[in-house]
Amino acid sequence: MIWKQPIQLELLNKRNEDTLNEVFGVVYTEIGDDYLVATMPVNNKNVQPFRILHGGANVCLAESLGSIASTLCIEDLSKQMAVGIEVNANHLRSVKEGGMVTATCRPVRIGRTIHVWNIEIKDQNEQMTCISRLTVGIVDRR
Repeated sequence: MIWKQPIQLELLNKRNEDTLNEVFGVVYTEIGDDYLVATMPVNNKNVQPFRILHGGANVCLAESLGSIASTLCIEDLSKQMAVGIEVNANHLRSVKEGGMVTATCRPVRIGRTIHVWNIEIKDQNEQMTCISRLTVGIVDRR
């Protein structure tokens, strides 16, 4: 298991309160030994004018998952924190308003100061809609 922090889905979801994740409806749904899963509805809060999921919403979902995953891999949160350094996303197929996407985040590398995460986003029909990679720096708290 890669996680260094105790994990409860209820507490992860509570962290979404008063954030962009809450606006977009992001819900953490599953934790495995080396992965984290979240869902997000496609609705009027995250679509573009053509009524399909906005690419920026995909990036928000991916960065949220990877950042939380990195935070869960830090030994001492009083001394260190996770900060996003770079995120990229390839949008592979659209998702219409009324749909749902599910993102699964897995590590590519968990180093001492750099974590790299692969995030696959699929629609309600299990079709890959976006693939993203997030690089996170582990920095000392000031």
